[in-house]
This record gives sequence, structure tokens and C-alpha cells, in this order.
Amino acid sequence: MLRLLVLHGPNLNLLGTRERSIYGTTSLSAVNESIAKYAREHGLEVEARQSNVEGELVTWIQEARDRFDGIVINPAGYTHTSVAIRDAIAAVAIPTVEVHLTNIHQREEFRHKSFIAGVALAQISGFGPTGYLLALEGLAAHLAGARKVSRATASGRKKKRHA
Repeated sequence: MLRLLVLHGPNLNLLGTRERSIYGTTSLSAVNESIAKYAREHGLEVEARQSNVEGELVTWIQEARDRFDGIVINPAGYTHTSVAIRDAIAAVAIPTVEVHLTNIHQREEFRHKSFIAGVALAQISGFGPTGYLLALEGLAAHLAGARKVSRATASGRKKKRHA
């Protein structure tokens, strides 16, 4: 069973009440419930966490190295400022998908630059809370494909040794 870590960055604890015209009316607990439901239906083990503290997010990313197969992260405001989160993702080398509720490229100019995108497997933005589910689907498919390739490569090595 694939184990995935979902990280929500700063201010996402205010979803449903914060700038509803931009972020919608869905609460973070409702987002996490839909993530948990998707995970159950697709045989994934998912743990979701939220923090407003950059260092805590960095620590969770570092700790994921030995516990999770992949990460889905909405770094929120840290997207545009956090070299520390970017470096943590690069250091652990766990496939990571970056998610944003809004299309960051249609917003203010300063939101167009993501420090995370360069070390992420993919970036999904603009689909609202559904973006998390798309990220889980894509990440699970990527990891399943990687496992098949890994098994095939290992099998090929065994055949060569016996030849």
C-alpha cells in the first residue's frame, strides 16, 4: 500500500472563512475528509497535516524520507519565499506534487514564481480542492509505474546473472 503525506501550508487552516471569493467556502476539514475518502477508495494510506510554521513543514518533509512514498504539498504563501522547503524536498528525494487551490499564474505577479516547482514532480493549480485529489491520483500512478520499472529492472538483473 502506498503511503502519501499531504501537507497544507500557512493560512490553509482558515479555508472556508478566508477570502471566500478567492479560496471558496470549503473548510480544511472538508478537504481532508475528501482526501481520506479518496485514499480509502483507492487503497492508499494518507496522512494530512497543516502548519503555519515553515520549520515545522521542513521537519515533516525530512521525517517523510523513511515513512512515506510520496508527498502532496500546498506550500501556500511559502511557495514564493521558501528556499528551506524547496531544499528539504530536494534533499529527501521523495516524489512530490505541488498543489494550489487557485491558478497562481492568473494572480498577482509575485505569486507566479514557485521555489517548489523546480524540485516537484508536478504542479497542479486552479482546480480548487479537487486539485488535491488530482495530485493523489497522479502521484499514485507515477509511483505504481516506478515500482513496475524497478521490479522489471531487478528481474532483468537476476536473469543476466543466471545467463
